[in-house]
Amino acid sequence: MENENLGEMTEINPALSAQTGGFAFSLATMAYLVASLIAGLVISAAKLQQGSDGYIYINYILAQLAVAIGVAVTVKYKKLNLRKTFPVKCRPKYFLIALLLIFGLVFSLGHINEYALKLVKLINPAYVERASYLPDLSGGLVVPAILVIAVLPAVCEEALFRGVILNSCECGMGTIRTVFIVGFCFSLFHGSPEQTVYQFIAGCTFAFVAIRAGSILPTVLMHFINNAIIVIFAACGLLDEGGNLVISFEANVALAVVGAACFIGGIIWLILDKKPVIKCGKGAIKNFFQFASIGIVVFAVLWICSFAGVGA
Repeated sequence: MENENLGEMTEINPALSAQTGGFAFSLATMAYLVASLIAGLVISAAKLQQGSDGYIYINYILAQLAVAIGVAVTVKYKKLNLRKTFPVKCRPKYFLIALLLIFGLVFSLGHINEYALKLVKLINPAYVERASYLPDLSGGLVVPAILVIAVLPAVCEEALFRGVILNSCECGMGTIRTVFIVGFCFSLFHGSPEQTVYQFIAGCTFAFVAIRAGSILPTVLMHFINNAIIVIFAACGLLDEGGNLVISFEANVALAVVGAACFIGGIIWLILDKKPVIKCGKGAIKNFFQFASIGIVVFAVLWICSFAGVGA
């Protein structure tokens, strides 16, 4: 059953391969570097101060534009089938599972960042936590913030990671390996040492949902909620300078417990969802890393620089 499934998918989508997934990641990386350069030039020319609204929006928009360009060029160059690369149809239950999992990720596993930050500072006392900039959120200004910080990443990053990379890699690398590879690339792409573990878990979870649902829509919803919560909570004054919820210890514990139950329940629900698991093809993993090497090296260097405090 597994091998027949793999052969069927490869026949229909010959361009969907581990090579394509690696190519897409490296291409998006190069576009990201160019976008960062352009953002720096625009910010310098406009004399925008770090942390100003213009500075924040330019960085957010150009970063997502780079991802979108990487996706568009890959689809065009590899002649990918849009319906197979970005599947959208799925059963309603997967949206419920997505809600359970994102609630668990945000309110339970989100605390991993606090402990990860302590560990990073223990290893490198000179480490400076990466600033998390948010624009002015007063009044109606929360709307453009949600569009840029929540909607754009939910669409662009999901199209890359749970669209092109996931569906390309699964055909050759198999289901299980693809989940972890996508989680790894997603985490590395965000380049934040203190958020590496959380981003890896989130990336793997999103990939698992997309594979079981056979659609990227549930993960687009999850990604949107994850980012929108930060914006809305900040707008309501519910976050402190460290990004933690300003609520009582008891309320935090209650949220963490309920969140953990939701996350575990959602994962079990997905595991019990009996769908064929594709096995890894010969040489697929090697092919992926060969073509993704540029992206991996670039973001690994950026991660190390961030950890070491270079450019902080």
